[in-house]
Amino acid sequence: MKKVYFIGIGGIGVSALARKYLGEGWKVAGSDRSASLITTELRTLGAKIFLKQKAANITNDLDLVIYTIAIPDNHPELIRAKKLGIKILSYPESLGELSKQVFTIAIAGTHGKTTTTAMVGEMLRAARRDPMVIVGSLLQGRGQHRSNFIAGHGPLVVEACEYRRSFLNLTPQILVITNIDNDHLDYYRDLADIQSAFVTLAAKVPLTGTLICDIRDPRLAPVIAACLAGVESRRAVRCRVIDYREFDRAANRLPLKVLGIHNRLNAAAALAVAKVLRIPAATAHPALSRFRGTWRRLEYLGRTERGTPIYDDYAHHPTEIRATIAAVRRDLKFRRLIVIFQPHLYSRTKLLFREFVASFGEADEVFILPIYAARERRDPEVSSRSLAAAIPKATYVPNLAALKKHLVTVYRHDLILNLGAGDSFVLVEQLRYTRG
Repeated sequence: MKKVYFIGIGGIGVSALARKYLGEGWKVAGSDRSASLITTELRTLGAKIFLKQKAANITNDLDLVIYTIAIPDNHPELIRAKKLGIKILSYPESLGELSKQVFTIAIAGTHGKTTTTAMVGEMLRAARRDPMVIVGSLLQGRGQHRSNFIAGHGPLVVEACEYRRSFLNLTPQILVITNIDNDHLDYYRDLADIQSAFVTLAAKVPLTGTLICDIRDPRLAPVIAACLAGVESRRAVRCRVIDYREFDRAANRLPLKVLGIHNRLNAAAALAVAKVLRIPAATAHPALSRFRGTWRRLEYLGRTERGTPIYDDYAHHPTEIRATIAAVRRDLKFRRLIVIFQPHLYSRTKLLFREFVASFGEADEVFILPIYAARERRDPEVSSRSLAAAIPKATYVPNLAALKKHLVTVYRHDLILNLGAGDSFVLVEQLRYTRG
């Protein structure tokens, strides 16, 4: 039995690979900084989980070590693995190795890639194409455990993350670019730098492949133009280019269970993939209509003891916040919209401060939690207090106890919307009383 060890096994992407190796009969172990829903599930599937990340966890009988790129170069487990001469791959490199072996459908874009990946996976399953699906969330299962991985021997459907140019490890035959926005500015210099990464990725699509995007999106224009000029590959990209906006009308006619215009666009992109793969509308349309969304994407959590419905969303960028609030306003009925927001990263909050301030205009009241630092050190130049002070109708709250005190006047006809990519959903779960 081969042995693999995952550094950061609780990560939403890394854990999907852990599930894959478990399903293939490998002995799986891994570490993370704390227990979570994901690590608990992996443990029940047979993985050995360490919640203390130390060099002694790495033994010389390991065949492979896979690590999240969020860890520093001086991580003790990584250093130990190098010293022992064990084969080491980053999570993006592991996806790249897998992508070389199978027909790959890569879903890229600043916003919407998780939902679009899940939608494409749902269509392929309905069409009996036996896909392997790796998605950056937990799929809403039908009677089975929620998972971020679907085992299969057909095409690989994978969420392609642009952070630190991770997606350049992939070899896509079909590439979907949902959109491009100014995110991950702790790594990229500016929007042009982000676009350059997408140019390089698009240039990897072979002559027989397909690029699916919104050809009228001005932020996509440089990518398409550069590819057609052969800037990256020194050849003209002659792969088929499909405008997913041509499928808007079909997507708008579907009785989707997921909310918002932005999810209609995601469905249009998925229908474009169906077109390329020759999946008939009679299969694709019902599959998308059945699609129930994923974990933390406008997910209904239940009601508070007072009867107030609670929704939870991963939105952590101003564009996503505006789209999510607009979806709630458009598709749900309530008296007042109460938004809870946990900023994610000091750098993102600082660099997009003005955009964040402008993104909560349709909320009736906003509560701002402390910044979730993740991989970053504290930056004294920005804080949740300063953000709350700049947003009309916003209040800074330091913890759950303070939040509960502010929510005493929230009643049944209001709606609570939690936003953020950090751990605020753990706090908000404690507000939930019933799923009725």
